[in-house]
Parts: sequence; structure tokens; C-alpha cells
Amino acid sequence: MNTHFDSIADGLAEKGYAIADDFLSPAEVSAILNLDTFKAGISEFKKAGIGKDQGLQINEAIRGDYIQWLDKTSSPDAVRVYLNRLNELVQFLNQNLFLSLKDYEVHLTVYPPGSYYKRHLDQFKKNDHRRLSVICYLNPDWKPEEGGQLRMYLEEDQLDTLPQAGRLVCFRSDQIEHEVLPATRERLSLTGWMLDQLVDVRI
Repeated sequence: MNTHFDSIADGLAEKGYAIADDFLSPAEVSAILNLDTFKAGISEFKKAGIGKDQGLQINEAIRGDYIQWLDKTSSPDAVRVYLNRLNELVQFLNQNLFLSLKDYEVHLTVYPPGSYYKRHLDQFKKNDHRRLSVICYLNPDWKPEEGGQLRMYLEEDQLDTLPQAGRLVCFRSDQIEHEVLPATRERLSLTGWMLDQLVDVRI
């Protein structure tokens, strides 16, 4: 069992969010970054949009990231290490917080230098099955002056978190508005959601 699970559950129960450093080890992060997909750069990714299904729109004034959805059954071993750990976390949160989570979905995410994602909520108005947002960062030796913080808007304040390699951020999809600030270098992550229904098949 991952040593971070208790602190993640406590943070979600008390504050609606949790931050866990070293959720992935440096070696595990390195193995993911060495995948051909990341080495090829954003040519392997699709431009991310806003909304879902027929309502999906591309709007670079709001978000500028590129994504590639992961298939849990055919993902490379390096990624499956993370997916297996995420699955264990789902089971742990169900047992301890009684969330009735049934599945999760994850995509690889690349923000080119200067790109951002303006303030938003992860839960769709017409599709409210996202319960928890989960982001694991893949950026070794990230420096504060490089920007790229995740900014969460909390009840009385805002919290900025640097996208350090191995760091996991988990928060309530229906409650915490957030944004991604511009960075001076490419910003990589595994971005996903824990759902209260089974995942739709993605192409």
C-alpha cells in the first residue's frame, strides 16, 4: 500500500484537496518520460478542447495544452505502474471515504512554453460523474521562476503548487476551481479523474 494514501484521504476529507510528493519515484518518472510518445513531442498529441462529446470546442484563449488519452489495457509498463497505483488509491478512498468511485480516466498532458488553462471547474454541467481530479507531474528539477503553477481557488484564499516531478495533486472536481499558469518551459503531467461511473470507450 502506498504510504501517501492516508494523507491523501485525510486532505480530501478535511480540505477537499491533497498534495503528495514522491507519489512516483524519480526512476518511475524517468521511465515514463523515456516513452516514445513523450520523446516525439506534441506531434503525438491532440489539441485539447473544452466541453465533452458534441459540445467539444477548441479555444486557445482558454486552454493551450495537448493531450493523449491512455488505454488502461494497452498502456506501456512504465505508465501502468502509475495506473495500478491510481487504481489502488481508488479502492482505498472508497473504503475510507465511502465515495462509491467506480473507474478513472487519465491522459498524458503537454503544455508548450507560454500556454495555460484559465480558471475552471472540472465537472461538466451536463455530465457530473467526475468526483476527483488527479494530476501527477513529470517535470524534473522544476524551478519556481519557471512558473507553470496549478492555482487552486479555495474558500478563503488561493494556493499555488509547482509541477514538481512525482508530485500528485488530488481535489474535488465539483468544488475547487483552478487554473494552470504559463510556464517558460514545457510542462508535462498525467492528468485524470476518478468517476462514479464506468469510463466511456475512447478512440
